[in-house]
Amino acid sequence: MDTAPAQDPGQLTFRDAADADVPALVALIESAYRGDSSRTGWTTEADILQGQRTDPDGVRRVVEAPGSRLLVVERDGELVACCQLEHRGEAAYFGMFAVRPGLQGAGLGKVIIAEAERTVRESWGVREMHMTVISVREELIAWYERRGYRRTGELSPFPYGDERFGIPQRDDLAFELLVKDLG
Repeated sequence: MDTAPAQDPGQLTFRDAADADVPALVALIESAYRGDSSRTGWTTEADILQGQRTDPDGVRRVVEAPGSRLLVVERDGELVACCQLEHRGEAAYFGMFAVRPGLQGAGLGKVIIAEAERTVRESWGVREMHMTVISVREELIAWYERRGYRRTGELSPFPYGDERFGIPQRDDLAFELLVKDLG
């Protein structure tokens, strides 16, 4: 969402998550996407999905998986955002992106995604960044398109019936692959 004027995001620090970060990361991710707290920001999925967005086991798997990094973003020592980076051959996957709802719309997301792209280019030498977004999230997809991502039209099914990913409130959910050339 680019309606708010760009503000100085302050001094951000990026580091890899550790097991001790898991509870705070779960709380951050849940607050950005589910429930009433998520409505403070613009990335909420509360109208299309209820239930959980993730859980401690899911976050821990990302933290511990080979070829995977969960970046913790802090400002003044306080957790403000996170994102998953996973090495997948010639590409990297970007996921589990969450910015604290009260801080959304102030330019943090742009800074974080740019740092994530720089990190995967330098760390893994990849030439593309991939992500999947729920296809009905038009405003979010438009935000990624303004960052240089393109819709591929390649859809994968939403895991209906698996409450680890939430409880769908509609029957037309699918994930669309978005790709950005990092070359």
